[in-house]
Amino acid sequence: MCNWKNKIMLKKEKKQCFEDKYSSIFFCSASMDNNNPNHPKLSKTEKKFLRKQTKARHTLLRHEGIASVSHATESLVIANGGLGNGVSRTQLLRVLERCGSVEALLMPPNKPYSFVRYRTKEESKRAYATLNGKEMVDDLGQNITLYLNFVEKVHWQGLRPPVLPPGLMIVEEIVSPEDEKMLLESIDWTDNSVGQNAQKSLKHRKVKHYGYEFRYDNNNVDKDKPLPGGLPDICNIILEKCLKEGHIKYFPDQLTVNQYEPGQGIPPHIDTHSAFENEIISLSLGAEIVMDFKHPDGYTVSVMLPQRSLLVMTGESRYLWTHGITPRKFDVIQASQGQKSGVITSDAGNLTLNKRGVRTSFTFRKVRRTPCDCSYPLFCDSQSCHQNETFPSFPENDKEASELEQEYVHRVYEEIAEHFSSTRHTPWPQIVAFLKALPKGSIVADIGCGNGKYLGLNKEIYMFGCDRSQNLIDICGERQFQAFVCDALTVPIRSETCDACISIAVIHHFATAERRLATLQELARLLRPGGRALIYVWAMEQEYNKQKSKYLKGSRDSDEKKEHLSSGVLASGPLGEQNPGPSNHDFVCSISAINDLTRDEGSNANGVINSKLPVHTNRTSFHSQDVLVPWHLKRGPTREKHAEPQKLKSDPVGLPDPTPVFHRYYHVFCEGELEAACRMLNNISIQQSYYDQGNWCVIFKKL
Repeated sequence: MCNWKNKIMLKKEKKQCFEDKYSSIFFCSASMDNNNPNHPKLSKTEKKFLRKQTKARHTLLRHEGIASVSHATESLVIANGGLGNGVSRTQLLRVLERCGSVEALLMPPNKPYSFVRYRTKEESKRAYATLNGKEMVDDLGQNITLYLNFVEKVHWQGLRPPVLPPGLMIVEEIVSPEDEKMLLESIDWTDNSVGQNAQKSLKHRKVKHYGYEFRYDNNNVDKDKPLPGGLPDICNIILEKCLKEGHIKYFPDQLTVNQYEPGQGIPPHIDTHSAFENEIISLSLGAEIVMDFKHPDGYTVSVMLPQRSLLVMTGESRYLWTHGITPRKFDVIQASQGQKSGVITSDAGNLTLNKRGVRTSFTFRKVRRTPCDCSYPLFCDSQSCHQNETFPSFPENDKEASELEQEYVHRVYEEIAEHFSSTRHTPWPQIVAFLKALPKGSIVADIGCGNGKYLGLNKEIYMFGCDRSQNLIDICGERQFQAFVCDALTVPIRSETCDACISIAVIHHFATAERRLATLQELARLLRPGGRALIYVWAMEQEYNKQKSKYLKGSRDSDEKKEHLSSGVLASGPLGEQNPGPSNHDFVCSISAINDLTRDEGSNANGVINSKLPVHTNRTSFHSQDVLVPWHLKRGPTREKHAEPQKLKSDPVGLPDPTPVFHRYYHVFCEGELEAACRMLNNISIQQSYYDQGNWCVIFKKL
């Protein structure tokens, strides 16, 4: 949202834009005078352009904070002329230099705009008049229209200087072009002897396994079933060289060969700890590629892997960081010719696009014969398997669901209430708008009110809250709010009492589809005919319409900075008929260990379901709908707690961490799932269904 200064600037700018005819490209530079009274009347085409140019400058101000100016300067912002639009540096420079001498061209990574600075104002005026509204073909073959506006001095600052993840190394030109050709020709892609399971799992790239087949249904190898023939003899020379130079300690006995066409990739993942030894090496043949490495705290490093280079992963880079290749046809790379391998920096003055070619990777591993004892137990399936008694299973009936919620929702919120409340203070705009729009005197129930942050927003309505957590209700009382303890499944209020209800981040804490539906039925019961309910739940899709949610962007003020992590208000007893298993609304991923969170496409091809719930990595995308989300507790000095955290506690980076870790159960909703559940109620109509910063939201009205 804009601050008040930006709003005033937008109003003045919009008025001046239509008054000052020099802003149109159809006027020569001589007419670019604010005091010229002889501006000609704009044509229909000119008006259309002017609207689009105005929209472009408003969008830049509103979303990027980039303010254009009404007077000519040496610098211009070029909307639609960015790396995010598929425009390369060479291509854009060729167009810009027709208008004058370009001193600097800044192209921020993944942004749909760029900045150019000319040597003189006359040259920038010429570009403004010549290129505004001009169509050009980007590197993807699509027509785009450029919109230029003057800006003051540009100061583009990237993120902290990136460095390679610890334990990661790139060796350039590890093989000769002749050896590269022989290695590529040694792979017969017409031979389908590779296991059928692997062929079904990998739909978007070719794959071959040697030595042992890597099984994508469990992210492991069958150590008792080696493939006949072992590794190709042609690989021995490169492997002996790696041993001699100290890149590996063990001679590999497993090889996976992947072939990537432009536009193909592999999801972020960590190679299963228990499957392979520490050293993993990967040879890039045929073409270069950019690989993304991501730390659990959300910090991402993009690394260029040149053609014929060797990637070596050991230690932290192998065990803790995910690595993957984004499916796209162009990579953002350094424009300078000097750098071949290494980190892709965010230097906007040195970035361009690079068209991908066909890349073949030879990834060598040594099969592990003993359990992994690395320093990252939270990410290690070998070490977590010794704690299986602490991992809850997916509930098979209503009683088990109630017990799961009691341990991994109710108990957790009692323990973290004070810390949780300290992070829940900013109401969300669309929820505020819903409450503000209610008629004066309305009776409103906040089912799952948490610390009561929505209870006092509208002084013209009567609002009360309820929550399953006594400690959170006590906080509401300290704030002079009307709130009481109860279950969301059985709210002790007469039917048809409320004019409106809100349920913010509550229903995703119920462990079965039947229990989630029952909470919706309870909301409908409380409403008078014509009353409305607003419901928010966490979304599986934390990146929607090419926009990352605030959760993925990862604010670090608290362990879990998603504003809609309200307390759950759940039933403490059985609901009635037992649930024989997951229904059509439950999309449970098969995950037996923490590494399965990064499963490849089409995993679980055989439909095998492992009932253990996975632990989610905070501020990352969800890979399973039913997960345990960690909360790192920071205790306050005023309230003394005595309960022990769940034994899933571990420090992901191997450093001393005295803060206890609790795990909350979540069922994150897929697109359309919440709406489909609401439609199962026979006495409501859905008025609105939308996505709001990582949440699926529904407003329904009682008939």
